[in-house]
Amino acid sequence: MSKVKVKEKIEAFGLKKIIGYLDNNPEENIPKILNWVEKLDKDKSFASAEKLVRKALADPDNNWNILMKSLFTDIDKDVRKKLFENFIVNSVVLGCRRKHEAEKEYNCNVPWTLLMDPTSACNLHCTGCWAAEYGDKLSMDFDMLDDIITQGKELGMHMFIFTGGEPLVRKDIVIKLCEKHNDSVFLSFTNGTLIDEAFADEMLRVKNFIPAISVEGFEKETDMRRGKGTYAKVIKAMDILKAKKLPFGFSTCYHRQNAEIIGSEAYFDEMIKRGCKFGWIFTYMPVGTDAVTDLMATAEQREYMYHQVRDFRSKKPIFTMDFWNDGEYVDGCIAGGRCYLHINANGDIEPCAFIHYADSNIKEKTLLEALQSPLFMQYRQNQPFNENHLRPCPLLDNVGRLADMVHKSGASSTDLQNPEDVDELTNKCIETANNWEKIADKLWDK
Repeated sequence: MSKVKVKEKIEAFGLKKIIGYLDNNPEENIPKILNWVEKLDKDKSFASAEKLVRKALADPDNNWNILMKSLFTDIDKDVRKKLFENFIVNSVVLGCRRKHEAEKEYNCNVPWTLLMDPTSACNLHCTGCWAAEYGDKLSMDFDMLDDIITQGKELGMHMFIFTGGEPLVRKDIVIKLCEKHNDSVFLSFTNGTLIDEAFADEMLRVKNFIPAISVEGFEKETDMRRGKGTYAKVIKAMDILKAKKLPFGFSTCYHRQNAEIIGSEAYFDEMIKRGCKFGWIFTYMPVGTDAVTDLMATAEQREYMYHQVRDFRSKKPIFTMDFWNDGEYVDGCIAGGRCYLHINANGDIEPCAFIHYADSNIKEKTLLEALQSPLFMQYRQNQPFNENHLRPCPLLDNVGRLADMVHKSGASSTDLQNPEDVDELTNKCIETANNWEKIADKLWDK
């Protein structure tokens, strides 16, 4: 075993020992973990996050302090310990170090996580969702998914995310992967309707699976896109998870018909009351030849979400991320392998879950080869796509940037049913991009 590997094992052992003491005295031992992370964080990647955590710990009424304490009262002890070990030690401390080393060695982006679709199948038929059109034609078997995860771990990844389709259509494979790779964290975007008592018990057994449940607002808004009765099933799933002390969050897409609901205090309070510990916030993208462009949020609605999410972060005990409006915190676009990539159910390796173009397939190339491919190198050479990081997206925020990269790389549409010309896709977003530019520039200048 190399000296580097021995050192990593010693560092991991020390961190895991401290994590093991957390239940005895979290207030005393969380600072010890931060001290270790600070010591091991040679390039100061997490300096700002460490500072925020220390500040929160100093104030018992701070919403972040309340959130951290809730992890010790609301989450099963063994699940919490496993997730802390896999996330803090394997993914953040050791994984990020390997990521940076690999980027230097191979001169390409190396992601911190990746999204993968076990299947294109879904038990719902949501308005404006491309998965609704694919049906159950595409899937990746256990061996292929297992190989993708193994390749990812070699590059430093210990966080993997299931997308789709509906990943829980294939519950058995999802659990089997969690069981085999018990040194990693698995998160899944899911509509939540297939979560039942039996599956929750399996989550308790493997301890490293976290669902992000899609909720488009309250009952009216959720059922509008996802079908009558969906909201009731979602709430039932959340009740089951909360009762079994399992961690979960919400995932939501704001659009022209629900932005004011998603950004409301009532919605956030309801998600917190239901037991959510985090929330992933997206904006509607008109991906697919038949996509409903009328659902795209207005620039004013996006600005509303910008202000609301920031306000709630200062007072609500829940971790949120708005993947378009939070570009300022991550220096723009995080796709293209910079922080993540997406592999669809056909094996196509896409730069983003919302960018359905590729020049590589996992059946023909390794992850590393794909990251060195023309399309991913175009992303690396062009990121950030704008000096104003409130305009991070090469499609929705910067007219022509995606089309230029697709043309230069020779990438093709990955929609097997109705391939979408990238210039036609770009044209659908021009008005939205221009309208947002005016508001985003004012916000950025402030």
